[in-house]
Amino acid sequence: MENIIELKKYYSSKEFLENYIYEGNDLGVECNENGTTFKLWSPGAKSVLLNLYEAGDGCKAYEQIPMEKEDKGVWSYHSDKELHKVYYDYLIKRDSKEVLNADPYAKASGVNGIRSMAVNLKKTDPKGWENDKTPQKDKERVVYELHVKEFSFDKSGGFPLEYRGKYKAFTCKHTTLNNDGIHPTGLDYLKELGVTHIQIMPMYDYGSVDETKDSEFNWGYDPVNYNVPEGSYATDAFHGEVRITEMKEMIQSIHEAGFGVIMDVVYNHTYSLDSWFQRTLPWYFYRAFSDGKVSDGSACGNDVASERAMCSKYILESVLYWAREYHIDGFRFDLMGLLDTDLMNNIRKELDIIYGKGEKIIYGEPWSATDTAIEYNKKVANKDNIALLDENIGAFCDNTRDSIKGSALRPKEAGFVNGGMEKEDDILSSVSAWCDPKYNKEFEGVKAPSQIVSYVSAHDNQTLWDKLSDTAGKDEVMRLNKLAAAIYMTCQGTLFFLSGEEFGRTKGGLDNTYNMPISVNKLDWELAYKNTDLVDYYKGLIALRKEISGLCDKSKNSYKHITDMWKQKQVVGFSVNNDKDSLWSQVKVIYNASKKDFEVESLDGDFEVLCDGNNSMLWKKNITAKAPIKVGKQSVLILGKKRIEEI
Repeated sequence: MENIIELKKYYSSKEFLENYIYEGNDLGVECNENGTTFKLWSPGAKSVLLNLYEAGDGCKAYEQIPMEKEDKGVWSYHSDKELHKVYYDYLIKRDSKEVLNADPYAKASGVNGIRSMAVNLKKTDPKGWENDKTPQKDKERVVYELHVKEFSFDKSGGFPLEYRGKYKAFTCKHTTLNNDGIHPTGLDYLKELGVTHIQIMPMYDYGSVDETKDSEFNWGYDPVNYNVPEGSYATDAFHGEVRITEMKEMIQSIHEAGFGVIMDVVYNHTYSLDSWFQRTLPWYFYRAFSDGKVSDGSACGNDVASERAMCSKYILESVLYWAREYHIDGFRFDLMGLLDTDLMNNIRKELDIIYGKGEKIIYGEPWSATDTAIEYNKKVANKDNIALLDENIGAFCDNTRDSIKGSALRPKEAGFVNGGMEKEDDILSSVSAWCDPKYNKEFEGVKAPSQIVSYVSAHDNQTLWDKLSDTAGKDEVMRLNKLAAAIYMTCQGTLFFLSGEEFGRTKGGLDNTYNMPISVNKLDWELAYKNTDLVDYYKGLIALRKEISGLCDKSKNSYKHITDMWKQKQVVGFSVNNDKDSLWSQVKVIYNASKKDFEVESLDGDFEVLCDGNNSMLWKKNITAKAPIKVGKQSVLILGKKRIEEI
């Protein structure tokens, strides 16, 4: 333990900071027609040998090359040859010990990420890649969270057998339920649903599955090679260029279908402490407490030291690399509450400079499992410090999630929709994305709805259907699912939901299925057509949301669009004032969580019914609201004030 303490002191010393912080952005391998350059940052190494191989696993190095020592702890080697598809690793000698190490800066690797690969990235581009771009902005962002393998694994999805669970499944056009040619699955289904962005769970190279076995499953929150695509989703995990091309093909296809792509990134910890980071420079990239105890705020065995200069630089450059090379449209940060606010703001700033203010989406989990040993008086990017974050850095709002359906961590605890008592104030706070000073005692410092992700389910914890099944009567679950959806979809903030939430996805009540079989986790496309009533309800809500400008506005004072807030036991109501381009000048919303109908008092003005507990498409039918107006039990009523035609 003394070694960790001494190293911690050394890495913060004037000597280290002056001599070993490298400013260049060329670490890793640059490979093109003019040659190949290898650069590794490994201060204090006595020597570094570059090993070249013909394959990504097995076989001996066909050449061993001593690398040259440069300034700032960098070791380098240049070849005039284009070493595209040549595999490599490093033999680092330090303190009389030798360690074999893949390249932490690698952009390609062999099977299971154990050996790095030099790659001319231009040669991995699919046809037409230079014309690939982010689709035009919709009126609102609606994010759909999915997992590469879960999305297409089930036979009912109609994907070709060899592409099921792979990147290539996303390139399959017009898939249908059991290939019936009638009921859309895949991207066509998502287009009809109305979502605008697809957030893909970890697709960098992770360590919790064997890439040679199709039978293994994991969510993938276990980083090994941060800048390399995961090989188990490729049709060939053994040739490092294949996964790169196929991931690009997937993104290209998703863009062509009209969706943005958000990447789930996990910079807060690594799969193992015996990582490429650790072998390159022991304990530099990790946090430890002053007594030498390894920090474990991630509950995964280690915390990455984002506050250290070369670690912060690594994370920033990694994000910029994915945005540039893979055309990624946004980033979801796992356990963002372990990263520091300076890093997060710097990532936001750099993306804004390159792509335009707020163009790339950034949000994350504003929490951690436990405390972390952060240094240099840096602040972590958690809920308590949201005021320190740029207004275009969003945070998952567990307050909204739990007030609607009950605690995600306590399965039997109910929220507003399923009988939880005294949740009305929290629901009103949720409506204005916790930005209205009158209705925000719990999530202080929020600058604007752009900082809030409004949701009720994600991959973590139970699905919404399973949570409701645990806390309500069997005959109530469908009604309550619709009500829960109607609530968060009429809250300000960015809308987000788990794939399959819209068709009653179930994992048999299980709350943490990260390493359960694919049979538990796969999307059941047949359920999407068994529960078409629920799917249609989501479609209508999403389409209606895009027409209510007062909810889509993410700016600082947008909470002022919400007026006339009121509450009584298990019933909440409010009005939304819209801009002149909206179909309705004002929208009135009432959530009735009680088990009996609720009668609305008389309305001022000419209103039409937009949505009730059964039908979210009523706004397309011009139904005038006539007294007495009733809100059905455990349901929503949304009314729109007709615009008076200007003469």
